[in-house]
Order: sequence, then C-alpha cells, then structure tokens
Amino acid sequence: MKKIALVFLIGMFLTNTTVYSKTINEADTELCETVKMALISSNRKPVDKAITEIYKNDKNAPENLTWASYDTEILKIKQPYGIGGLYEITLKVYPYYGPHNSYGEDEVVINSSGELISYKHLKTYR
Repeated sequence: MKKIALVFLIGMFLTNTTVYSKTINEADTELCETVKMALISSNRKPVDKAITEIYKNDKNAPENLTWASYDTEILKIKQPYGIGGLYEITLKVYPYYGPHNSYGEDEVVINSSGELISYKHLKTYR
C-alpha cells in the first residue's frame, strides 16, 4: 500500500498540469461591458452627490434630476499612485428628469474607494 501511495505522489509531482479557467459571465452583455456597468453602478453615491452639487443653484433644474449608469461614459481611468493604488475614474454623465428628458452633461471624477474627487458642468440643455 505504501508503494502505491509513493508512486501516486511521485506521479503527481512529475506531471506538470496547468489548469486554465474561464471567467463566467452570467450577464446578458460581453464581459468588458459588464465590468464597465458594474464599475459605474457601484459608484452611484459619489455621482449622485456631484449631480446634486452641480445643479443646486440652477433655478430651472427639476427636483427629480437623476442619471442612468447605462448612459454614462468612462472617459479615463488613471492610477495616480502606481500599481496597486487607487484608481481615478473620469465619467461623463447625462442627467435627466421625467421619462428620460435630457437636462445636461457633466464630467465627474471619482476614485475606486467611492469618493468624489471633482466635478465639472459641461452643458445644460434647455
């Protein structure tokens, strides 16, 4: 019995088996698009805060102004502190009201910790 166990162990060490695994994507989109949507959707709070700040003094802005993650663009992803550090994500957001009535365009910079870094109003639709 010891000989069989020894042969089995030696066989395991001598065989060089590489195992490849495939990422399972259970969404209805390609993996890259799914990761993009997950990244944007997981940072709703800082983007909501930016939209509130941008339009707080706009007398014409509707109270129920919101934005859609599927309509948001990732403009840039930057690693200011090198590999393993935080990421800064620059988004182009299109706030709307009612049944998707566009109200403006904004640029919002957040980091991968969910903090709002900066924001800039680009355009208001009237």
